[in-house]
Amino acid sequence: MLFVVGESNVYTLGNIGAHRIVCTKLPTVGHTREAMTAAGNTTTRLLGTFQKVDFVFLVGVGGGVPHYTDYNKHVRLGDVVVSHPTLINKKYVYVYCESAKTNENGNYHFETKEYCPPNLGLQEIAVNLKQQSENEISPPWQEYLKEGIESLGNQAEHDFKAPPPESDKLYMAIGDRDVIEVAHPIAPQDATNKRMEGCPRIHLAPIASGRQIARDDQLRQKFATRFGALAFDAEMDAVVESILGNCRESFAVIRGISDYKDGSRIKEWQPYASLAAASVMKAVICAMDPPTNV
Repeated sequence: MLFVVGESNVYTLGNIGAHRIVCTKLPTVGHTREAMTAAGNTTTRLLGTFQKVDFVFLVGVGGGVPHYTDYNKHVRLGDVVVSHPTLINKKYVYVYCESAKTNENGNYHFETKEYCPPNLGLQEIAVNLKQQSENEISPPWQEYLKEGIESLGNQAEHDFKAPPPESDKLYMAIGDRDVIEVAHPIAPQDATNKRMEGCPRIHLAPIASGRQIARDDQLRQKFATRFGALAFDAEMDAVVESILGNCRESFAVIRGISDYKDGSRIKEWQPYASLAAASVMKAVICAMDPPTNV
């Protein structure tokens, strides 16, 4: 059985591919200890109720980490980041910043909590999906995204179609308070992984969070560079701790990019980004081996 959490303590059961699914939406998310504790408690109750859950997905929106000069490293709105260890000798897929302080040399010292599943099988599948998206005209998760947009087209609450590309505006912080709008980096002539129209890119990297770094653009960039993160989200460390504390050895955090902060700031891209993240999750699940304990 798989557990998929979005952002109601109402449980939904169903199937994706050959796998049985239990899904819930966290009661609240945000930058308060109460919100994080409530989210962690919900996860603990669910995993206690459904004790045959083997794989956990945390699916939702997040903020991308842009690269202002390198096209291949640039994360754009609508892209999807899957939690994956990237730094040499660093085995973490999610990192939470508890505090950031400057030392006598003016350099930042970050107090962090770092998390990694004992089993990286889901991350290995994500690597294959990324390679598919770079080599195939229509990778499976892109088809799921199109199906989702068509299926949700008649509901009036949200528009799940991609917003206009020109609404993806990139800004750079200058000084303490000023920002300027800058152009997205352009694909080089010899780029092997060019962005296809209507097909967001998959990125593999650690996902980060933390109240202090969420408020400061320059500090967030320094933290992302130090830890190799390509996305930030609302603080989910209590949820990740619950997963590991309940002895679940395989989990993945999947974030559709809806802004360049933490996913909570710009509403326009949130529906499309969340659907893109769910589409990648479905592709991962459908690529998993069929269960043997049914």
